[in-house]
Amino acid sequence: MAGGATCAARARRLCETCEIHVFERGPHVSFANCGLPYFVGDVIQSETDLLVASPELFKRRYNIEVHTETEVTGIDRHARQIEVRDLRTGAVRREPYDALVLATGAQPIRPSLPGIDLPGIHVLRTIPDSRKIKAAVSHAKRAVMVGGGFIGLEMAENLAGLGLQVTLLELADQVLPPLDPEMAGYAAERLKTRGVSLRLGERVESFDKQPEHGLNVHTSKGETIAADLVILGIGVRPESGLAEAAGLELGALGGIRVDEYMRTNDAAIWAVGDVVEVKNRVTGDWQLVPLAGPANRQGRVAATAILHHFEYGDSTPPPLKFEGVLGTAVCEVFGLTIACTGASEKALRRVVMDYEKVYLHPGHHATYFPGAKPIHIKLLFSKTDGRILGAQAVGELDVARRIDVIATAMRQGATVFDLEDLELCYAPQFGAAKDPVNVAGMIAANHLRGSLPLADWDELAKTSALLVDVRSEAEFAGGHIPNAHNLPLEILRDRLHELPQDREIWLVCGVGQRAYYAMRVLMQEGFRVKILSGGMQTYKAWTRAFD
Repeated sequence: MAGGATCAARARRLCETCEIHVFERGPHVSFANCGLPYFVGDVIQSETDLLVASPELFKRRYNIEVHTETEVTGIDRHARQIEVRDLRTGAVRREPYDALVLATGAQPIRPSLPGIDLPGIHVLRTIPDSRKIKAAVSHAKRAVMVGGGFIGLEMAENLAGLGLQVTLLELADQVLPPLDPEMAGYAAERLKTRGVSLRLGERVESFDKQPEHGLNVHTSKGETIAADLVILGIGVRPESGLAEAAGLELGALGGIRVDEYMRTNDAAIWAVGDVVEVKNRVTGDWQLVPLAGPANRQGRVAATAILHHFEYGDSTPPPLKFEGVLGTAVCEVFGLTIACTGASEKALRRVVMDYEKVYLHPGHHATYFPGAKPIHIKLLFSKTDGRILGAQAVGELDVARRIDVIATAMRQGATVFDLEDLELCYAPQFGAAKDPVNVAGMIAANHLRGSLPLADWDELAKTSALLVDVRSEAEFAGGHIPNAHNLPLEILRDRLHELPQDREIWLVCGVGQRAYYAMRVLMQEGFRVKILSGGMQTYKAWTRAFD
């Protein structure tokens, strides 16, 4: 769909005389599978809108032969031939190759559970899958979505939009596993406020049929949920069986292992897309990253490498290479945009990297201009040199743009010092003179320069520091951190004598700005001070995720 079709099209652009064949097991050679939840939800009205290219277009425009409903069943590496079966007639034949590209993708995980094959239990990967779900939805009232990843949230939104009562089951204690819990919590809250029954830390144990019609979903907490249809969205696994049978090297995660030119351990075979393992540019870990963007880039790299190999052999390296992924991703649920790039804090802890984090909650544009909406941002960076390690952002407007800027900076090896110095577009209806990306860099850079010491939210429950809230008395009375003392910024200078010189002080405010002003005052008066990054806004997210 993405990697394979892109590879074929680029190969033609690089070589007009090459004979190029594409074999596709399904009925469509190139379709927008990222749009399938919105086709189910009637946001995309016509199935034809999902078709990126047809076999006829490939033939007319690129002179590429596309064989749909034709399955490749084997690879003879020694003879450089593939065995294919026409699924319409059952006829089997062999086809030769000089270069073979495997873009077999991934298949939805369908766990071995009692009742898993009952009618009414669906996966969503192809256009035929979406047709089945649309047919089921037309006479359904209750749906269970199993899995709280990007597709799970998009499907929950679309099913709810069609008027169904939706229950979302997720084994983890949070939705959106690529994010950290306190950031994913914003999405969880949005789901609940829009009527989705969200059940975290709960897995499916089995399914069975109801006496009349419908299904019972039995969970690990002893609950039974009635449903008219169930959609499984618990992830995908590489469809690497063909490669494994041919003796190609696989990684520990089950994906095909390739080099930076997308070449396998066979000199005549390349692989691209969801079927391959890729390296994370931050942690160095091998990962499975089923995203369209990386797959398209891999297709370009593979085609370039193949044609370079035909012309020059292996005497010189190809001009393009694939240097890994940041995992930049975005989704929307009920008007809330969630985006991320690079490593999460969970991932950094797993690989034991020395990092720091800051939180901020700026408006998406100048706050004095009507319609400003907050963007909740978490920025992760190296303690030693300020290199950007990852970012997550949640908000209603212009979230993806900020993450795209940070992802671009990360691709260039930028630091937080670079972020604070970026020159970005400004007009009040589009941003602020200090864009949220700039502000994130400034906060992190101030910390690394020593002018903004950060307290650790993880240590809040056990710290011996004096916690001082510098918001107004009215704000403090509306809710505050337990054991905090209220000393509003406006009267702080007149009451410095009330603060201890021999005890560390942690400052908090609404979103971090007033606490920073207070900290600068106190530090210059000789107090030992730290700030709780992101203030009460972060505290609310933190307690929602970890309490």
